[in-house]
Amino acid sequence: MSAQYQVSGDSAASISASIESGIMKGDFIWGAALPSIRVLAGDLHVSPATVAKAYQELRHRGVVESDGRRGTRVRSRPPIASRRAGLRLPVPEGVRDLSSGEPDLRWLPPLGPALHAVADMTGPPQGYASAVAMPELIDVARPRLAADGVPMAEAAITATPGTLDAIERLLNAHLRPGDAVATEDPGWANLIDLLAALDLRPIPVTIDQEGPEPESLAAALRSGARAAVITVRAQNPTGAAVSESRAAALREVLAQHHGVLLIEDDHAAELAGAPLHCLGPVTESWAFIRSASKPFGPDLRIAVVAGDEVTIARVVGRMRLGAGWVSTVLQRLLLHLWLDDDVTATVSGAAAGYARRRRALCDALSARGLAAEGATGINIWVRVPDETRTIGLLRESGYAVAPGSLFRIASPPGIRITISPLEDADIVPLAEAVAAAASLADLSSPSR
Repeated sequence: MSAQYQVSGDSAASISASIESGIMKGDFIWGAALPSIRVLAGDLHVSPATVAKAYQELRHRGVVESDGRRGTRVRSRPPIASRRAGLRLPVPEGVRDLSSGEPDLRWLPPLGPALHAVADMTGPPQGYASAVAMPELIDVARPRLAADGVPMAEAAITATPGTLDAIERLLNAHLRPGDAVATEDPGWANLIDLLAALDLRPIPVTIDQEGPEPESLAAALRSGARAAVITVRAQNPTGAAVSESRAAALREVLAQHHGVLLIEDDHAAELAGAPLHCLGPVTESWAFIRSASKPFGPDLRIAVVAGDEVTIARVVGRMRLGAGWVSTVLQRLLLHLWLDDDVTATVSGAAAGYARRRRALCDALSARGLAAEGATGINIWVRVPDETRTIGLLRESGYAVAPGSLFRIASPPGIRITISPLEDADIVPLAEAVAAAASLADLSSPSR
């Protein structure tokens, strides 16, 4: 926190608003500790209960988090725009950015021809009475999902503005603030942040390269989780993919908890490079989400969502109260890309290229004594003894990677490396740099 910034207020609401204003102005550093309840109460001449309530309000909105005996601190990614803080550290000039989690832009299909084709077919402007999802898109999406093993016989289907939007609508349709959600650990940083913003409590579920571990999921559900979010392929950040045997084991666990909302995220979709093993429907409420952003480009903020009729009806109903529908231009664009054989070949080639990079980097790291994971997708996860020191040393060596703290709840330290910008010649130098940084970080660790 800036030494000049003074929290003000004489009520819980005004105190929390003052702290939030300080975060927006950049006077609070994201991740920094707030004053203790008693100290701030003394400074403001209010009761400790008033400050405690202010902190509680901020926690419920996902702005701050409890840090055990160390008190309360600003979350590393609070749902507030700040003038000074960014979601990621800036990457200095000359440093290779392997932290973004974005696909290789060189391997994305060109959108120009598709946009021209869509411009010719859009017809008259669409009115507000248009459906949330175009029937033409649904007609193609249904057999496309079914061919991958998603049970579509009794499933309803719609479109949303991306995966995170779909997950938010699904959680809001079934859960209430304070409810618990079984969450992969390590898991998708944006999902962890969304749960905090919705005042939902994550219960960590350990994972390996075959997906969530059944015993850990069972423990989370026994602890009262009302929903479970599972990435079926290309899990972010570890690259895990649910195997056929693991899917069967997870279905057995979920079958004991019929009231749980099951959300399946097909993170990289066509880029995953592994067969899909769908889990649902095994509970009363379930949804399967396939996004277009990874295979076709970040501009395509659109996802197709299949699930039970009640769940999809709630998603559609809430969308009509807000955004209304997904742009029909985006829907027609996705439809055109799905039906273009050249685009399909481009995406298949990209999937094969990512697979080659993943295997090469994981093998190179393993040969140097590091536990590297990355069965599918565009990221790999490397376990390191001290992620902060490792990241600093890697920056000095010319590489920027993502800190594991963004993705972890209770799992051990690690770093996420996005393989998209790499060339074949980059693999060995990068592996050597990571191994050297991890080794030096371990040697310099205070616990040594």
